[in-house]
Amino acid sequence: MSGNRAGGSAKQAAAAPGTLVERKLQHLGLRQPSDFVVHLPIRYEDETQVVPISSAYPGAPAQVEGEIVRSEVQLRPRRQLVAVLDDGTGALTLRWLNFYPSQQKQVAAGKRVRVRGDVRSGFGGHEMVHPKVTVTGTALPDALTPIYPTTDGLSQASLRKAIDQALAVADLSDTLPQEICERYGLMSFVEAIRVLHHPPASISYHQLIERGHPAWTRIKFDELLAQQLSLAAARAARRSQRAHPLDGGQGRLTKALLASLPFSLTAAQQRVVTEISHDLTRSFPMHRLLQGDVGSGKTIVAAFAAAQAISSNSQVAIMAPTEILAEQHFQKLVGWLEPLGVTVAWLTGSLASKARKAAAALIESGQAQLIIGTQALIQDKVNFANLGLVILDEQHRFGVGQRLELSRKGEDSLGSQAFIPHHLSMSATPIPRTLAMTFFADLDVSVIDELPPGRSPVLTKLVADSRRDEVLGHVIAEVRQGRQAYWVCPLVEESEALQLQTAVDTHTWLEQALPDVRVGLIHGRLAAAEKQQVMQAFRTGQLDLLVATTVIEVGVDVPNASLMIIEHAERFGLAQLHQLRGRVGRGIQQSVCVLMYQRPLSAVARQRLRAMYETADGFEIARRDLEQRGPGEFLGVRQSGQELLRFASIETDAQIVEQAQEAARELRDRYPQHVHAHLQRWMRGKQDFLRS
Repeated sequence: MSGNRAGGSAKQAAAAPGTLVERKLQHLGLRQPSDFVVHLPIRYEDETQVVPISSAYPGAPAQVEGEIVRSEVQLRPRRQLVAVLDDGTGALTLRWLNFYPSQQKQVAAGKRVRVRGDVRSGFGGHEMVHPKVTVTGTALPDALTPIYPTTDGLSQASLRKAIDQALAVADLSDTLPQEICERYGLMSFVEAIRVLHHPPASISYHQLIERGHPAWTRIKFDELLAQQLSLAAARAARRSQRAHPLDGGQGRLTKALLASLPFSLTAAQQRVVTEISHDLTRSFPMHRLLQGDVGSGKTIVAAFAAAQAISSNSQVAIMAPTEILAEQHFQKLVGWLEPLGVTVAWLTGSLASKARKAAAALIESGQAQLIIGTQALIQDKVNFANLGLVILDEQHRFGVGQRLELSRKGEDSLGSQAFIPHHLSMSATPIPRTLAMTFFADLDVSVIDELPPGRSPVLTKLVADSRRDEVLGHVIAEVRQGRQAYWVCPLVEESEALQLQTAVDTHTWLEQALPDVRVGLIHGRLAAAEKQQVMQAFRTGQLDLLVATTVIEVGVDVPNASLMIIEHAERFGLAQLHQLRGRVGRGIQQSVCVLMYQRPLSAVARQRLRAMYETADGFEIARRDLEQRGPGEFLGVRQSGQELLRFASIETDAQIVEQAQEAARELRDRYPQHVHAHLQRWMRGKQDFLRS
């Protein structure tokens, strides 16, 4: 009888919005009983024992009992409720910055109470801020208390009640074959769920908190397996789509391009050109990620892919996130392909209306064979005649919708069959192996793992900003030798909050400090034509020193620039610093990157600067950056609101990722019914996100 009543309540909570609690539960995505089952605790509170106040120490939670010996509302520095609890072994201050009259009565002088909270050091000794207060004399729990992710207005008690009701009626059968569980030493699903929602008294607090308990291992495995299965399904779905094979005809254009180059391709470039060329000849769309460190030569690889597509009578679109990067591609590709008879079009938002209409007409007529630009390529008025290949550079800087929109512009139909363009993404931010295994398992990945010959490693120096005069001397020495330099600042205008040196003020100061040096200025707020003019002056040697913001982070290639100075380097992210450093070291001369920092340094800033000093390996930089920032930045979904992984960690659970990959292959081959059940439990409503 009680089970039926619980089932009815759980189903009510999953119905259309009714009570306030039901609406709050739905806000958390909790609708079906199965949703509640995998809504797992984020932490646990140990309310099983009361400790003496004398043994409570700062930085750790504690539960104590005693008498309120003083309670008052203080008005300075702000209105707050302050009470002092004494248990005979010591005293503890309790503080509420926001409080209700009922709370004030609860801790009136003379009351005996039990309180729990994090202990910290205060001005008058140890204290708790906003502790949980209960009456004394009630029985202590005999097990850890789970604390769940919640939302405003939904108490832990209400959430626990709803979860328990769902557990009574939900399907807790195992979605994994017994053979898989035994092979990887996995706890059964039902046992893992019961342990995590209702930990027994004997369980290790630290194993639960640190997610090292076998119950957490099972949950992590299930989550990663569901992700791998979903990505495999997305890969299979893509292979069921159709694309026009781009075989390049007789390969005349690619052969002519190779013969015309003033340099030889590296072995790594030749390998990835072959991989991409093979993909383009298939009748299903290529989805390949080309990654390589800064300066590894991804643009020439893109040129060969474009040449093969153009030789197959298809158009190619290359979209970059900034005009500077797009222009860099345009200049290189025009130089390589126009002499071979390829018509290259340029389309950005800053083009004058007449020029934009002319470019759009060339694209729609099919006369433009290679189109390079920014997000202007996905505007409604831009129509392609026969788009066969889409190339996205720095793909993580585009939103999911933007990435899909350009591909959709190339979709065409033959009868009832839709044809999709081939797709190549490029990234100069190397992706750590575990991240690639976890989030890019549905893509083919090509890696350029060597730099072109003649590139000397960039020497990195850490310099406090108090040594600014020494840095100026280094600039003068480089300019006297006929070389050029960058001086990068993090802000354009003055910010009182950050008090950083601005690009505008730095430019003025450098012009005064270095009267014989030709100093230019470029930043994101300049008009596109002005940016282009300044960059052209720097490329042609009319400027010796370029003061810039991170607008030059990618896509700037000036071989004569041998010195990079980064002002307030402690304020930049690790990936940004590595990208900026990659703007030098592109010629034969020894290049230097000066990371100028302001004291005092935070622990995170110190880690970043140390990483930059210790290694120039982009994959090692990416690994350390991943440790500091998490996977969201790499995937371009940090602000998307999508959870990447709820329980597993790609930094610490690499072994489970590999096991999940193995298991996913076996389940798809041998246990298709288990695949469906597993995805239903773990990926309901999330498959579309992973496919994008």
